[in-house]
Amino acid sequence: MNLVLGAGVFLLAGCFLRAQAPPAQDWRKVTALPALDTSGLSVAQKAELMKILREEGCTCNCGMRVAECRVKDPGCGDSRALASVAVQQLKAGKSSAQIRAALRDSELARARRANLFGEPVKLSLDGAPSRGPANARITIVEFSDFQCPYCRTAAKNVYTLLGMFPKDARLVYKQFPLDEHSQAAIAAEGALAAHAQGKFWEMHDKMFAAPREISRAKLSVWARELGLDLAKFNGELDSGKYKPQVRKDVREGVSAGVQGTPTFFINGRQYRGAMDPAQLKPILEEELKKTLQAQAR
Repeated sequence: MNLVLGAGVFLLAGCFLRAQAPPAQDWRKVTALPALDTSGLSVAQKAELMKILREEGCTCNCGMRVAECRVKDPGCGDSRALASVAVQQLKAGKSSAQIRAALRDSELARARRANLFGEPVKLSLDGAPSRGPANARITIVEFSDFQCPYCRTAAKNVYTLLGMFPKDARLVYKQFPLDEHSQAAIAAEGALAAHAQGKFWEMHDKMFAAPREISRAKLSVWARELGLDLAKFNGELDSGKYKPQVRKDVREGVSAGVQGTPTFFINGRQYRGAMDPAQLKPILEEELKKTLQAQAR
């Protein structure tokens, strides 16, 4: 992307670029990791160690698993420290569940999470497309662009994340079309026109499934497929009815610190990490716990 990238985009793009350099080994198959002393562990313990490290996320905000980060970025201090913690936990006879909990709640993990969020900002949510319970304790606001490839990846991941918290999290979508994407603005307007007829998420999914096909004509095709009132849909698009709302979302995003897409806010605070469900699950669990404690006071 040519725009100054937002936090979420930068992390995803950084991992993508790093992944282009062919690694010496496949992190999914290695049986030993750089600079990790596993002496004293049995064969079964070493196998369990690798399973844990292939599944648990690194805290350096690279969006990779610990084992992946050790192989692709052996200089990373976070993945090295986490791997060492897992070894010590295994030697102490801890179970897999206890080891995973120790990694997610380590001092390093807590310190990293504390730096993942910006200061709270007030965002207008009235009338914006949303999914999840209206009374959810966790509100995730996404500023996104339908032609942004990183947004496409994030859209799948945020659906997974919502599935982990079906009663406690909701997603609110805000339009942030980038000038460099020729069809992003009309896509944003088309999504809002579909929203007016109760089909925002269906249109959202169609556009992210085929971003290169987005055009004014294709929007009408999709609207017909979704069973929308086509005359109303086309009339609203042709009149530019939703241009002011798109501009309003963009202005609000810029004021809140959005510099690129996708950018997420969790309960009003900008999230600076990767949209990785495994990495975000403990963060949202912690956020939920704080919310419940505040309500109990």
